[in-house]
Amino acid sequence: MNNYNIEQVVPHSAPMILLNKLIAYEQNSATCEVTISPSSAFYSDDLQGVPSYIGTEYMAQAIAAYAGALAKDQGEAVKIGFLIGTRKYQTQTPVFKLGSVLQVTVAKLYQEDSGLSVFECCIKNNNTALCDAKINVFQPHDPLQFIREQQ
Repeated sequence: MNNYNIEQVVPHSAPMILLNKLIAYEQNSATCEVTISPSSAFYSDDLQGVPSYIGTEYMAQAIAAYAGALAKDQGEAVKIGFLIGTRKYQTQTPVFKLGSVLQVTVAKLYQEDSGLSVFECCIKNNNTALCDAKINVFQPHDPLQFIREQQ
């Protein structure tokens, strides 16, 4: 495992990189971290945190970090992918509270040659599960060509 900064492996620009770091990754899984602070995207003073539905984007970005790290390991460019859908998103909390350090884990369950994949995802704080879901993503071989074809 190489030690990549999150900006190196997630194909977004600030302020839309929501994760703080890639903690670990291997062939079929990864763990990322995000600390909830007043400067976190989607932070609400009224809630004193980030709404838990943002967890789907944390999960999607952890999948992107996983794919980006594997691509960089192979000497390839980090490519964009698409969040296709979320199944069975379950949360135990309405808000990720200020000061929480969240661990976002993703594990690949299935991948087609077309680039369609399914991941089992979980967000924890202090080893307590806060959210889990199955996330469907699509990373075409040529993302820019795919976008042009959709217009």
